[in-house]
Amino acid sequence: MLPTEPSIFAKTPIEVEIEDGDESLDGFVELSPIFLKLTDDACGERLDKVLSKLVPQYSRSRIQQWIEAGHVTVDGQPGKGKTTVLGDEDIIILPQAAPEEQAFKPEPMDLPIIYEDADILVIDKPHGLVVHPAAGNWSGTLLNGLLHRYPALGGVPRAGIVHRLDKDTSGLMVVAKTLIAQTDLVRQLQARTVKREYLALVWGTPRIAGKVEASMGRHPRDRIKMAVSENASAKPALTQYERLATGLLDGKAVSLVRCKLETGRTHQIRVHMQSLGFPLVGDALYGKQHLAAFFPRQALHAYRLGLIHPSSGKEMEWEAAIPEDFAALLAQANVAVPPL
Repeated sequence: MLPTEPSIFAKTPIEVEIEDGDESLDGFVELSPIFLKLTDDACGERLDKVLSKLVPQYSRSRIQQWIEAGHVTVDGQPGKGKTTVLGDEDIIILPQAAPEEQAFKPEPMDLPIIYEDADILVIDKPHGLVVHPAAGNWSGTLLNGLLHRYPALGGVPRAGIVHRLDKDTSGLMVVAKTLIAQTDLVRQLQARTVKREYLALVWGTPRIAGKVEASMGRHPRDRIKMAVSENASAKPALTQYERLATGLLDGKAVSLVRCKLETGRTHQIRVHMQSLGFPLVGDALYGKQHLAAFFPRQALHAYRLGLIHPSSGKEMEWEAAIPEDFAALLAQANVAVPPL
């Protein structure tokens, strides 16, 4: 049994130090080492179990992660979680901040900005870039890049982000540079006056034009997915679409469609087109798995964005060229893109 009185263990207090004077280290958090001297009362216990009792401010799973990553030494050697301690060992723990604790850390990155003024900036987001930190993507996001390039955005909620694109969707996004601009843009989104148009390549041949007005909510069995739903918690969603061109991909019909969002639900275009029987090419989440190999991401690009400038009140609009990988896919399918 371990003693209940922690005073017999020599250990340093845990402190948090904030580095200062270096912009690249802005927000960097360093945790001081923890030094422990075990006693005979710990004999026979597993290392990870002993440490979880001695430093209860950290979970056992967190301590196990540190052990596996080499951040815990026993008598100067890397510790192993299942090791049985004998007592009298010298333990050094180098605490590591949890990934989510570093979520809002500024990180340098190239931001493809196509418009910028004192109030807003418009970004042509590449596919593969996550917009906001979340489980599995606590760093390397657009938000991290914005905080590095514009430190003042640390004082604006979500670093000025007012709407998102899926990780593997490319195209235009607007970011507010001030709280006033952000509030105005959020109200425009709520009023559905922001114009957002997408290009998507779907399997099959939908009719020449139509709309999908179907509420959406979490999938009842797969919480990663969204779905058309009549549940009371589902939110209204409206997508207008127009077929622009058709082609063949591996002998199967595909169509280039233009989608206009009236609302902005998570995965809205992907779910609405799939609900009609026309899933997006490359969409492994909502399409057929054996067809996802034709393109490494969903074939979806936010090519046009229009809004009212928060300060001037002028209507503004931007377009983003079809990215190279999407253009190559359209060429492979022999889809002729008409003037947009």
